Amino acid sequence: MVRVDSSDCKQQQQQQQQTTCNCNKILQPPPNAPNTMNTVHKHWKEASTLILAAGTKCSSSPSRSWGAACWNHKVLLLKRSTQSRFMPEAYVFPGGMADPSDFCSEWLGVFHAFRHKPNLGLGVVKQPAETRPPMFAMDRRELGSPIPGDVAFRICALRETFEECGVLLVVPKREGMDVLRSAEHIGDHPPDLPAGLTQVTDICDRTILTRWRALVNENPSNFIKMCQELELMPNIWALHEWGNWLTPTARSGNRYDTAFYICCLSDVPFTVQDDKEIVHIKWATPPDVLHSYRAKEMWIAPPQFYELSRLCRYPSLGELHAFASQRSREGCEHWLPVVLKTDTELLSLLPGDELYPETGVSTRTLCDSTLLTDPGLGSDGAELESGLLHRLVLQDAYSTSVQISITPKYKHLSPLPVPAPPHPRDPGELKDDVTTSDL
Repeated sequence: MVRVDSSDCKQQQQQQQQTTCNCNKILQPPPNAPNTMNTVHKHWKEASTLILAAGTKCSSSPSRSWGAACWNHKVLLLKRSTQSRFMPEAYVFPGGMADPSDFCSEWLGVFHAFRHKPNLGLGVVKQPAETRPPMFAMDRRELGSPIPGDVAFRICALRETFEECGVLLVVPKREGMDVLRSAEHIGDHPPDLPAGLTQVTDICDRTILTRWRALVNENPSNFIKMCQELELMPNIWALHEWGNWLTPTARSGNRYDTAFYICCLSDVPFTVQDDKEIVHIKWATPPDVLHSYRAKEMWIAPPQFYELSRLCRYPSLGELHAFASQRSREGCEHWLPVVLKTDTELLSLLPGDELYPETGVSTRTLCDSTLLTDPGLGSDGAELESGLLHRLVLQDAYSTSVQISITPKYKHLSPLPVPAPPHPRDPGELKDDVTTSDL
């Protein structure tokens, strides 16, 4: 358990003036560097999101069932305001767009003790470099940054989580090696005795962190300044690589190439919404969220539906933590959903599905594609009953299901089938209230 004396925060009240890092151009390629970022990510903005699962008391032992009473953890969801430019009123995991300051060279000073460790102590995933998602595989040194993408996107997820809901996942610099050693030995402990669960402690007086949070919201580069002044390190080791989703090209407006991470907390931390970008904070078990979605009490986007369905495999926080920490070393897939409209529904096709574009498809070849249509497909959206399926099926904005018959790559989870709604819909026309904006 990490504890910090109040003396660690002395004199911070006098040091809260806004300070910016001279990193505003850190992602601009040098004149002779390959223009990889502009080519591969031309139509998508890089972003990070964090799935936070926090321990809760449970009267019964966790078991693999849909019963919410059997769960000993909840996940965090934030409701976007009606004024949000992307997914207004949706419940999402905390996260947001990467900022140049996330790649700032000054982070090397913050992580000084880890400068000579691979990826600043994160290690190297087993996935071959040629199959890694571009956002991770790209050599950022060619773009002028010494910070690997594996590190920078974790910093982004931690910064955005602090901005949006006030949860600050950091460790004092003097205790960083202890945290890393704990993370490296997670597999030595049985699932019912989880080691390495992240604990959120009061680093400073809450009023001080509130001031820093306001500064970080005003300018993301102040996240570096805060860590320098308070002698803290973002707890990048608590975040485990989970996935990589891209906004479908069929969706108009902003598109994002988003790294998904997961972090397991020992307890539900103090959270606070800003009533600007975020208007409501919700902690709930994955089944509860999916049931509320089906009951039209809240709306979640297809990636959230898919990932929450995956999480339904693990009602035990200890088992989820052990799985996530070990699996993250395998790597992840690069998922660009391809949207297909049939007579009765929208299909969001994922890699591995028999109707997904041929092998070798990339963001470069699909960057200008539009909604595909094929009225000839049956009501189940499949040409062959025994075909390979990996898709989300949307009948309307609140009726989503996952069809999967393939084995997930990189030792990942298949989504647990969500029980059908109390009153199944009759086959018929595609509901008018489902559009590509729901993807």
